[in-house]
Amino acid sequence: MSYSSETLNTIDNKRLLKSVLVVAGPIALQSLIASSLNLVDNLMIGALGELALNAVGVSVQLFFIYWMFVFGFASGGATFMAQFYGTHDYANIRRTTGFILTVAFGMGLVFFLVAMIFPQYVLRVFTKYPEVIETGIPYVRTGAFTFLLIPITQSFTVALRASQQTHLPLIASVIGLCTNTVMNYCLIYGHFGLPRMEVQGAALATVISRIVELSILLFFIFGRNNIIRGPLREFFGYGKDLAGRIFRNALPTTINETMWSLGNSMYIAAFARISITAGAAVQACNTINSIFSMAAFSIGDAVLILVGQKLGERKQSEAFEMAKRMLVMGVAAGIVLGGLTIIFGKPILSLFDFSEEGATDAWRILVVYAASLWLAVYNGVIVTGVLRCGGDTRFAMFTEVGTVWLIGVPMAFVTSLFLKWPIFLAVLAVKLEDVVKLFFLTWRFKSRKWVNNVIDGL
Repeated sequence: MSYSSETLNTIDNKRLLKSVLVVAGPIALQSLIASSLNLVDNLMIGALGELALNAVGVSVQLFFIYWMFVFGFASGGATFMAQFYGTHDYANIRRTTGFILTVAFGMGLVFFLVAMIFPQYVLRVFTKYPEVIETGIPYVRTGAFTFLLIPITQSFTVALRASQQTHLPLIASVIGLCTNTVMNYCLIYGHFGLPRMEVQGAALATVISRIVELSILLFFIFGRNNIIRGPLREFFGYGKDLAGRIFRNALPTTINETMWSLGNSMYIAAFARISITAGAAVQACNTINSIFSMAAFSIGDAVLILVGQKLGERKQSEAFEMAKRMLVMGVAAGIVLGGLTIIFGKPILSLFDFSEEGATDAWRILVVYAASLWLAVYNGVIVTGVLRCGGDTRFAMFTEVGTVWLIGVPMAFVTSLFLKWPIFLAVLAVKLEDVVKLFFLTWRFKSRKWVNNVIDGL
């Protein structure tokens, strides 16, 4: 495939940056607010002690795994939504939304039943400490109701983002997150006449905030004349051809994100077995790191939406050049935000009620995260943005799942449990999987095998 100078000149850097900011800006702001309020929530939990912080850290792994399952399947569907948006085919965007919702809700029901009936067995996968399991059980059972809310919220969020209405999920999310923070304050400590529920209160606050967020999102779509709005029968009127294509594209992304999240949960399982203090330090650092990293990862969402639209319009040359320039933006964002993590990390860590050992461990872990952020963003933008926008989901799946499970997970358990390395060195060793992943993903990007239109014939 050749690229003429005319094609390259059609992409003005200033206009591209403006488009990225319009699309990725609200997503980044949503992630920043979510991560910041999550930090506040963790500080509230952390004030109860390292045991409570560790218990919540291992308890949320089940929710994290399900969230990544939904994200993976929705990402596979978003490939079609972005390309349908490029042809103004709103009816098929609605059908795609309905299919994603059907599959995600069915799996959510399975997770709900597991969380309600077998919480202790789930927690045993991630920790060996009985006191952590006992503390975490009420959190898992109470929070289980989010498994019935997340699939609806995420399905419509993806549809709104693919149709470049990213400000609407932002508004709903901000209101929901603020509700979560207020309810956490009330229910964890028992303020304003509400019972003091501690860890269980944090889970109940999350359920309430999810209900609020979903209600607002549904109002924006069905209470107003939104382009996504339509009769319910149209949402669930996907035929076998469309459903089959979405499923074939989404299956690799679903396996990818689910296995990736399971792998990352295994990192937590390995690190949490070092000590309760080490587990609490990792939980705090993950929360702080997400404040800065998730904003950078929004570039991947912008790539999927903007480059996917170009592929839907059959402008393959322009799509490749646009992706290349946006990848550079992602790396630059990763470097800048990594620096901000180091600058602001220590003051934020000081807010946690850590022992001296816990504070030292947490700072060293945070430095590892910050120094490698640009690499994680580079890989993330290619996987979630570049490869998925063109339907190249199988290669992304094999690369990510392979590096996590053949390199990352073994390194986590070997360094933590057998070599007995300090926690920050164990975290550093796991980053080897990102280094290996970089070479495979760079080769695939340059091969241009991902530049595809997936909606022809629909």
